[in-house]
Amino acid sequence: MLREVLPEVVRSVSAAEPRVEPVTIADDADLHAFVLRLLELYEDPTRREAVRTGRLCFRLTGPAPTQAEPTQEEPAAPRVPAVRRVERGAVTESTVVAAAKEGARLVLGRRAVITPLARERARALRVPIEKEA
Repeated sequence: MLREVLPEVVRSVSAAEPRVEPVTIADDADLHAFVLRLLELYEDPTRREAVRTGRLCFRLTGPAPTQAEPTQEEPAAPRVPAVRRVERGAVTESTVVAAAKEGARLVLGRRAVITPLARERARALRVPIEKEA
């Protein structure tokens, strides 16, 4: 009986209204957070398909970004990029994603190795990787 009913339930859920997720992008940090959210969604095949087919949509909300007017204030000090050090062990994809969220670069010690998937994710997220000699 369950096998007979399940396809009908799945079709009715699939035909339902698309889910709309509000997105506010006011600056580069918001844009970066949205891209990381998309990457997170694309890790799950079901959610990836929902985005591709339009069952999960995004709607821009909040005030539109405005151009900052020039001020006579003293310019901000240059931002020093954060560093995430890994002395030994394997650097995984989750380590790379965490570094991307922090805006950090990865510095690997002599006894650290990076997995191929982590290297690929670092390239996609533009996380710099340095290997110490």
